[in-house]
Amino acid sequence: MSEAPPVEPVALARWRDGVLEPIEYCSPDDASSIRVADSFLVADGAALAIDLHRERFLATAVAPDAVTTAVDPANPAGAEAFWDAAIGSIPRTGSWFPRLEQRTTDGATRLLLRTRPAPELRSSIALLTHDGPDPRQHPLVKGPDLDALVRTRTLAQQTGADDAVLLQDGAVVETTTAALLWWRGEALCIPEPELARVDSVTVRSILALATALGVDVLHEAVTPAELDGLEVWAVNALHGPRIVTRWLNGPGTAEQPGRLSLWRRRLAALRRPLP
Repeated sequence: MSEAPPVEPVALARWRDGVLEPIEYCSPDDASSIRVADSFLVADGAALAIDLHRERFLATAVAPDAVTTAVDPANPAGAEAFWDAAIGSIPRTGSWFPRLEQRTTDGATRLLLRTRPAPELRSSIALLTHDGPDPRQHPLVKGPDLDALVRTRTLAQQTGADDAVLLQDGAVVETTTAALLWWRGEALCIPEPELARVDSVTVRSILALATALGVDVLHEAVTPAELDGLEVWAVNALHGPRIVTRWLNGPGTAEQPGRLSLWRRRLAALRRPLP
């Protein structure tokens, strides 16, 4: 029996009448209507902690509040069916960075899938402390602040940095695209729970590994200066953990040789085929 021809990925599709429907464009004002977004790396059909991404997306996409304008809080099956169809449409070969979105326009809710080739992956990053008001209006939800965060990151990139560090009452919280972790000796450190930020799936995976390995985990509220001399990681679902090699207007950072590559291998071993 001959093999079926490969299915070409759809760059942009919307969920309509229970089907992913290819569309050619997204109107310019759509970015301001994003209510929920989730993205993750898919390499040859495998991803890290896809169930946690699903849980986070659905928890906010069907929440009946002003931030996430519900698909239907009484019947979340529509959002669940969209997620399952989107996952099923992602190619099982190659490297992809899909984004699932919930948007609202004129009060109407839409669900969209962007099937995007993954950019070049990196293991290091340069940071700049953001000097100005916190650009986030909804720091616990990934999606509604994307435009403001892109603008903040672009300003940082104009100085030679890759991303901007956001502060809350002077304490390090996250960057515009990544969570932040740091090491004190052999102890792994994360921001205090009271510091508002997106619940990072990749951080949750790292913390699960740390617990399994008996690594101490500390919660801290620290200023950038208090990270001087420490190994600092920026962590997200695309690149995994990256080491901070430069902090342009901040602390000098360090590196324990081999630690980053070891943990990147450990995370890679947790990747599983998509359902």
